[in-house]
Amino acid sequence: MHELSIAMSIVDLAQEEADRRGGVQIKAVHLRLGLLSGVVKDALLSSYEMACEDTPLQGSRLVVEEVPVLIFCRQCDAQRPVHSTQMFCCSECGTPTGEVVQGKELLVVGLEVED
Repeated sequence: MHELSIAMSIVDLAQEEADRRGGVQIKAVHLRLGLLSGVVKDALLSSYEMACEDTPLQGSRLVVEEVPVLIFCRQCDAQRPVHSTQMFCCSECGTPTGEVVQGKELLVVGLEVED
């Protein structure tokens, strides 16, 4: 379950940032998670709770924004969503492509801190 090691890294990163800001208390960590990241959202959420135990982040939340898959269609000269992650085809014209523009993210984008 690699989600636990990812959750532990998120907790470490958030704690380092909290310490850098004078020991602020973190209420929530905001994360962008692409559908092609290889990370299972539910497993990450439960792993985050485990990773926070006995740390200053215990009781904080992990807020996950799921990022859909977008591809670039050369035929349409535009970014388009895909209907299925099994077939990377333009949702407008059906042209196959392998140019993924979005959907692989695993990125901490913000921290909520106590006032």
